[in-house]
Amino acid sequence: MADKPVALAQKRLMDVKLGQLPSWLGTRDFTPNGLLGSVRGGYERYFNKYINVKKGGIGGVAMFLAGYVALSYLWEYDHIKHDRWRKYH
Repeated sequence: MADKPVALAQKRLMDVKLGQLPSWLGTRDFTPNGLLGSVRGGYERYFNKYINVKKGGIGGVAMFLAGYVALSYLWEYDHIKHDRWRKYH
């Protein structure tokens, strides 16, 4: 049996075809409340999938810490780049 057709606005990003991408982006809510709601929803999905489980492991917490380390390295990269050893003549 074929699945029921889903409206473009209801599809997730991974389900949208490349030709439908501009139309799909037009259906998104880019107001501050809409962006805040998107971030909140993403956080809730991550929390429920990796942290709030009956029998969990270290995977979700390790993924969060790895992301934090990568992000903090990117923030400090210019400072680290200027601290390299240089030849002083």
